[in-house]
Amino acid sequence: MTTQHAVVVGGGLAGVTAALELADGGLSVTLLESRPRLGGLAFSFKRGDLTVDNGQHVYLRCCTAYRWFLDRVDGTALAPLQDRLDVPVLDVAHPRGPRLGRLRRAALPVPLHLAASLARYPHLSLAERAAVGRAALALRSLDPADPALDGVDFATWLGRYGQSPRTIEALWDLVGIATLNATAAHSSLGLAAMVFKTGLLSEPGAADIGWARVPLGELHDTLARKALDAAGVHTETRSRATAVTRTPDGGWRVTTDSGPLDADAVVLAVPQREAHALLPHGALDDPDTLLDIGTAPILNVHVVYDRKVLRQPFFAALGTPVQWVFDRTDTSGLTDGGQYLALSQSAAQDDIDEPVSVLRAKYLPELERLLPAARGAKVRDFFVTRERTATFAPTPGVGRLRPAARTHAPGLFLAGAWTATGWPATMEGAVRSGLTAAHAALAGLGRPREDPLPGFAAETPGRRPA
Repeated sequence: MTTQHAVVVGGGLAGVTAALELADGGLSVTLLESRPRLGGLAFSFKRGDLTVDNGQHVYLRCCTAYRWFLDRVDGTALAPLQDRLDVPVLDVAHPRGPRLGRLRRAALPVPLHLAASLARYPHLSLAERAAVGRAALALRSLDPADPALDGVDFATWLGRYGQSPRTIEALWDLVGIATLNATAAHSSLGLAAMVFKTGLLSEPGAADIGWARVPLGELHDTLARKALDAAGVHTETRSRATAVTRTPDGGWRVTTDSGPLDADAVVLAVPQREAHALLPHGALDDPDTLLDIGTAPILNVHVVYDRKVLRQPFFAALGTPVQWVFDRTDTSGLTDGGQYLALSQSAAQDDIDEPVSVLRAKYLPELERLLPAARGAKVRDFFVTRERTATFAPTPGVGRLRPAARTHAPGLFLAGAWTATGWPATMEGAVRSGLTAAHAALAGLGRPREDPLPGFAAETPGRRPA
């Protein structure tokens, strides 16, 4: 068979996945990335002797595509999963003083796997806990792919099932803000149903949490490059695509800073605004809908103390602006007895543009409220990382704006967590989009490839889950 060439524009998780799968399918592949590194918005950088992740990224056992990615780049052992879901939740605003609760699962079938934990959850009243059970059963009956759910906000639906504002804060938003990057009031019911039905109500271990025990750059850049090289992919960093046009013979030409590249297939694995700028005329019915997909910010607050102030690997917080706190000491390379904590603040519209001095004055006292050991500790370093367009905004109605991988232009495909994966903007969604685009491209070139994940084809854009 004649060698066919594909160009993938964008070296985030979607682009790296697409490039690997296209190469595994027998194509000659060039991957273009404008930055000097791969990994997109899940990367690391150096700050003095520390290796810092731009933000805390986690995944769940149900994230089968991202787990496939980790295995494909030989990174599974570096980002292990919990044996069982166990989330400490600390409420510092309780009338009787700070109270610690836990969301953990038992070795029982769904939904009994969470029943005991919910029955003992101290942050809700008995009546509120009972109401959670009724809402969970109703969630199990929803089809996240039903277009009617896309136009309803999650908070309205929760209200119909008796969920109090406290229940939404202490349970539904505790999970939802971290996974959707929006509160229930600003989240599509379809996307919320996908998160909770898949993560909490599908398999007993679906919500077990995994995270990298090495810097993200080691997984998404170093190991990814090694896998790309081994697959024969030609990777060009610091290379920006400026145009995508048809060639006279019906192929494609990608114009870059360093010259043109001809291809039989092109995958645009870049954010929606960049994709809009590169799309040729007629590729989508209404390309301007890409510009209507909003974005949402994530702020990460980084604090280095001179001593250990937290003994858990992470916890979630209530009654405070602090959302989730992670111990990043070992991952960062800090070895002098201090401790490095990272606060992951999703849906951070109110804080994303605040000066560091304002954020320091806001968050250090909150950490002292949460962690008594921090009250006498010296702060060696305090800094923030900001991703103003970290994710697409999961607002009601966003589903009808998200395009499928296939365009009207044969041989041109879209990838990115913002495309129609059925998932919110997560690492899982990004990898799924790359697999979908690659498989569509291979099929179009007469090289159909078996789906790498059981049941994956049923969830690809353009098809509704059964």
